[in-house]
Amino acid sequence: MAVVIVGDNEPVEKALRRFKRMVEQEGILTEVKRREFYEKPSQIKKRKERARRKRILKALKKQREFM
Repeated sequence: MAVVIVGDNEPVEKALRRFKRMVEQEGILTEVKRREFYEKPSQIKKRKERARRKRILKALKKQREFM
């Protein structure tokens, strides 16, 4: 959970920026978007398989650049 303590002389805008950065780093918004709708287990497997293939293709592409 992202918690930001605002100092005595600290502007609210600065604290808000810090809060947004913490939320981004913890991946809270992506998790909320992912959980917005139910995803069947078969869809989860397909999504993970597509991501795995994408990583492999990206690594192969990067490897070919150095050859």
